[in-house]
Amino acid sequence: MNRKTDAVVLIFLFAAMVLISGCVQNKKAEAPVNKESPETGKGDESMNIQSINVSSSAFASNGSIPGKYTCDGQNINPPLEFEGIPEEAESLVLIVDDPDASPKTFTHWIVWNIEPMAKIEEDSIPGVEGLNDFKKMGYGGPCPPSGTHRYFFRVYALDKNLDLKAGAGRKELEKEMIGHIIAEGELMGKYSRK
Repeated sequence: MNRKTDAVVLIFLFAAMVLISGCVQNKKAEAPVNKESPETGKGDESMNIQSINVSSSAFASNGSIPGKYTCDGQNINPPLEFEGIPEEAESLVLIVDDPDASPKTFTHWIVWNIEPMAKIEEDSIPGVEGLNDFKKMGYGGPCPPSGTHRYFFRVYALDKNLDLKAGAGRKELEKEMIGHIIAEGELMGKYSRK
């Protein structure tokens, strides 16, 4: 090979390397985003997150939510009990949502700065409430348009109280939670309208 051929080969190899590295970078940029809960817990990977057992005297885990707690009944929140809240927890956050809603997960209730206690009473306001996807503050019970939907009652123990005003949205809440979750747990119930 002569110098001209060597130069052409080097240019070709360099161009191929640039093209390949560009493809690898583009693949990273196109990685899918988790639609279930976009921000919750991000930034907490290095923390040892403990488990909280969440239950209700109104319905069993994976069981049917009584109509009383839905849009077909009194539309009040069910009672919830917690076991395993760490002693160092400063506050709790509760997020209730329906991942079976379309086109995205539907948020029914967000509450923060809840005292770290063993239970939340039925039909109560345990902390600072935010805006749900009904565009209202407070609890909005299950109300699926058709079929059986799953409803998750997720509790998070935080190492601080949040400086967030009442009426804030879920994205704002989840952003404030990043790096402060020390324990979490969930209870799932189902509901279908008659």
